[in-house]
Amino acid sequence: MRKPYIAGNWKMNMTPSAGAAFAHDLAEAAKKAGADVKMMVAPPFVTIPAVVEALKGTGIIVAAQNMNDHKSGAYTGEVAPDMLKDLGVNTVILGHSERRSYYKESDEFINKKVLLAIEEGMDVVLCVGETLEERESGKLEEVLSTQLSGDLKDVKAEDMCHITIAYEPVWAIGTGKTATPEDADSAHAFIRSFVAKMYSADIAENLIIQYGGSVNASNVKALMAKENIDGALVGGASLSVEKFLPIITFDK
Repeated sequence: MRKPYIAGNWKMNMTPSAGAAFAHDLAEAAKKAGADVKMMVAPPFVTIPAVVEALKGTGIIVAAQNMNDHKSGAYTGEVAPDMLKDLGVNTVILGHSERRSYYKESDEFINKKVLLAIEEGMDVVLCVGETLEERESGKLEEVLSTQLSGDLKDVKAEDMCHITIAYEPVWAIGTGKTATPEDADSAHAFIRSFVAKMYSADIAENLIIQYGGSVNASNVKALMAKENIDGALVGGASLSVEKFLPIITFDK
């Protein structure tokens, strides 16, 4: 049985003081509501220490939104895995569509980060997904196949337990548009079948696949009811306790 995994990607929002206060309020609200899901928040780098402190003992995972593909060195402005681990962060989001589109990160580059994260004993939320143009031209499966095979290159079967996949249709991020539950589940099913071919049916069956794309209180129940949707990677709605709480308590 795959435990639901709900994650909040704060993107470039929340100062350290605001993030700490928000994290405290979120933890209190989740506890009071009896939330029974695996929870994660991913603050900006500078906000991580304050959030880690605020969430100590709550069981809520604090993740990074990105990291470099090197352990150390002359990489101005970058953050290494050891730096994150020293703060108490052991999970990192990699391959987010904004990293791919705004900063031109390739599958080869993302793969280097994935392999380094695993080498460093970290868990990875790996994002994949298609643009509207790619979907409308019938390239959904081609895009997902290319991303998955490239991003997971040389990842060993025994390390797949450290990988969560987040399917994020790029056209549905921050636009208010959402793939229908049926469309989302179909994409998730394809991802699961592709991973089964890459590895095994058992690994695919146990793989957590989140949906990311304008998830909110009004659509989360329908999405989470689908067989292959195991969680959500939430953007804007994760910046408000009032909006995020109904998502993390979708089953109540």
